Amino acid sequence: MGFTDKKVSIKKAIIALAKNDIEINDTEAAVILDFLYFMSKNYNKPKDGKEVETLKRNRTSKKMPKKVPKQGI
Repeated sequence: MGFTDKKVSIKKAIIALAKNDIEINDTEAAVILDFLYFMSKNYNKPKDGKEVETLKRNRTSKKMPKKVPKQGI
């Protein structure tokens, strides 16, 4: 894919996946890293000059009330 500024080596990717019981070889790790770099490069691109939406609209400043468990009679 031609990413010159990769920060994660193939060995680090293999080790990280092995911690989650995923066994891969060097070739598979390279494909996975290329895919992830490609996705991260294209993820935040605004389309047609539009601003990228934030998650701020989904947030609320209100505190949710604590649920009190009902006591049995």
